[in-house]
Amino acid sequence: METPEATQVNGATLEPADENDRILSIQSHVAYGYVGGKAAVFPLQCIGYDVDVVNTVNFSNHTGYGCFGGTRASAEELTSILKMMDETGLLSPHRLLTGYVPNAAALEVVKELAQKLKSRNPNLIYLMDPVLGDSGKLYVSQDVIPIYKEMFAYATIITPNWFEVETLTGVPLLSLSALRNALSILHKHVQHVVISSIPLQPWLSKVLPETMQPPASADNRQAYLLCISSSRTTETSSHSTVHAKLVPLIAGYFSGVGDLFSALTLGHFNNNKRYSATQTPLSFAAAAALHKTYSILEFTNAFAARLPPEDRTTTDDERDAAEPVRKLKRMKGRELRLVQGQHILREEWREGQGKDLQFWDGFWDSS
Repeated sequence: METPEATQVNGATLEPADENDRILSIQSHVAYGYVGGKAAVFPLQCIGYDVDVVNTVNFSNHTGYGCFGGTRASAEELTSILKMMDETGLLSPHRLLTGYVPNAAALEVVKELAQKLKSRNPNLIYLMDPVLGDSGKLYVSQDVIPIYKEMFAYATIITPNWFEVETLTGVPLLSLSALRNALSILHKHVQHVVISSIPLQPWLSKVLPETMQPPASADNRQAYLLCISSSRTTETSSHSTVHAKLVPLIAGYFSGVGDLFSALTLGHFNNNKRYSATQTPLSFAAAAALHKTYSILEFTNAFAARLPPEDRTTTDDERDAAEPVRKLKRMKGRELRLVQGQHILREEWREGQGKDLQFWDGFWDSS
């Protein structure tokens, strides 16, 4: 079959349609701000994807504001939307992205959809962000956990944070051997795993290769987060290929960061492209996602720092409870600056710019 050529319409070049350009996104929606689908859809469109959107909740704003209104989609509503899309021939994505789902019944619908799409198209690229919680706290009920574990069978990539890894594997991440064990458990079912953020605790600092350590000039009080990508490249029992990179922690509460990271990881993942010997398709995608997400976060933080003092107060649970407007103003000032920072999102990503994740040589060594 001949490759269709680009055409000119009204002076604009129209490239031939890419069969891999459509993504189905199933996650939360807010009227104001940028979390869930609002943090995922626009960035994916910026890098060239058409995105079909199914909302699992419809809220006024994210829950970090302390007050919100809206509704959660029921399993019946999700089923009705997906059924009609299917019947009208509109349910044929080449990529699937799922995030926050409010309850077990709704998640069962998403699981059945993933199974259906995967059976129709074994090459479906499915990124599952198992949104369970963070910082030691669950956002969801316990009954969704076993369903997420069942959904591993259909996922190409999963992007849990450290707490979600612990919850899904039952392995507290307190040592290198525990981290190896957790990845081994996840790789029994999923080929590609990204742990989006692990705090740089003393045990982790001791085992990180020297080339991944914070710069010698870094403030000892500065906190860091480690992003890890792990790809099992064969169906044998051989170990996965692990890459990692540290980034400084930006203090403050920002919502939608994980949603943005997962979307960009999916958007930059290309299993058919050839990479250098030091990179994998996953490490390439995770590096792009990490750099762009962190740059958006820096951009947002710089904006928030210029706000009037009353709009950039520090977190104080007692004062926030007594004066709710403090929290409302602070959350509003920390909404991700996606539109204003779209030049970051649209940046062409290439290897060898000094921003790649580094290969963790010796990660699986027994010592």
